[in-house]
Amino acid sequence: MKRGKKYVEAAKKIDRQTLYEATDAIALVKQSAVAKFDETIEAHIRTGCDGRHAEQQIRGAVVLPHGTGKKVRVLVFAKGAKADEAEAAGADFVGGEELIPKIQNDNWFDFDVVVATPDMMGVVGRLGRVLGPKGLMPNPKAGTVTMDVTKAVNDIKAGKIEYRLDKTNIIHVPIGKASFTEEQLSDNFQAIMDAIVKAKPSSLKGQYLKSVVLTATMGPGVKVSTAKYVG
Repeated sequence: MKRGKKYVEAAKKIDRQTLYEATDAIALVKQSAVAKFDETIEAHIRTGCDGRHAEQQIRGAVVLPHGTGKKVRVLVFAKGAKADEAEAAGADFVGGEELIPKIQNDNWFDFDVVVATPDMMGVVGRLGRVLGPKGLMPNPKAGTVTMDVTKAVNDIKAGKIEYRLDKTNIIHVPIGKASFTEEQLSDNFQAIMDAIVKAKPSSLKGQYLKSVVLTATMGPGVKVSTAKYVG
């Protein structure tokens, strides 16, 4: 695969065989983010889990201390007083059954996260086939099926992110933007790693964290040493 000149220059600073301490890895990733836009810095965490077993499915959410650097649009399915509460909390869109044809037929997806009150899950469930594949289905484990819509909206706006295993047992999460300071990225990365270490399934035998790689949107990957996280 042919790489651009900037990518090649950035890659020269990184030793592909070295496992860097998190702070050094973050500094290198920031240096490698040379695109003309504010690149997202992501962590890719390969686990020893087998997502085919329900008890080894990792899924949860964590509020990043410094947010993601991205404006997140929140859709809340609620009615009555809870709909008013969601609007007051700053939800971008609030509605109920009337939104189903808009999403199903008009392909309307101007939102990044969906929150629902438990009584609305019957309605939201009908959208499972369109929301599910996009990772937008509300889930109690991620705190997006809740009666406390104010807290849910506030947390999401403050930088709450969901993490879950993909089909290849890897977790992909944003830890911020290239414009963040190294300290901000380090704090966010630490918060994610703490949450993922806590989420280790008790039934897992063998190594939990196989590899951790940090990368900017257009930049090369930097391997992070997992020694301090596996203890």
